[in-house]
Amino acid sequence: MRIAIGIEYDGSAYNGWQRQRTGLGVQERIEQALAKVADEPVEVTCAGRTDAGVHASGQVAHFDTAAGRSERGWLLGANTNLPDDICVTWVKPVGDEFHARFSATARRYRYRILNRLVRSALNRNRAWWVHQALDHRRMHEAAQVLLGEHDFSAFRAAGCQASNAVREVTGISVVRDGDWVVLDVTANAFLQHMVRNITGTLAAIGGGEEDVAWVSRVLDGRDRTRAGIAAPPHGLTLVQVFYPDAFGIPAPFALGQ
Repeated sequence: MRIAIGIEYDGSAYNGWQRQRTGLGVQERIEQALAKVADEPVEVTCAGRTDAGVHASGQVAHFDTAAGRSERGWLLGANTNLPDDICVTWVKPVGDEFHARFSATARRYRYRILNRLVRSALNRNRAWWVHQALDHRRMHEAAQVLLGEHDFSAFRAAGCQASNAVREVTGISVVRDGDWVVLDVTANAFLQHMVRNITGTLAAIGGGEEDVAWVSRVLDGRDRTRAGIAAPPHGLTLVQVFYPDAFGIPAPFALGQ
């Protein structure tokens, strides 16, 4: 039997999603919790592997098991065995044709910037604090160049192992809500550090260090060294993974600013 699950986690204490030889990954914690419920080893496959310090409110994963448990049993049993910073939000039996990664049609990430003079004690692990004033309108205008299918080599990590840097961005916006500047971006897939590098580049434009057209020049240049800094990981959250309606995958819990 194949089971799909929704997962929410605070990535602050973890070396990313993936099981680690040294350090702790979110995957390891989830597999340990599910194995206790199944009374057998469980291997979990996720929709998108997040980096160290990155969070998720809408991660999706699947696993195969011979254990017969109810949806409620999987849900409550897993959460009983998980630490407070990881939570399974829903459970759904699916057919063998469903694959958390390969069945996904798009992913959506959100990056939160706290843009004020004073840092936040409560949000220190959930947002990038930028004390210089940012013009979100300039950032949003610049970001529209990234819509569509492009080679995003300029926004990939130096150690990115993807064989192809072409990705299709289907939605991108930058809005302000009080002291918060929020970037939302949806694409068919993402390169390593892609959203963080885009955020750092847009922040340089919002702060007046670069002109709006700079993003276009950076994109066309395909040179990571010419783009902005990588925004820190703790401001980034995987908020949703999209699938064909036929799979009936639940929408994630709403995530506020």
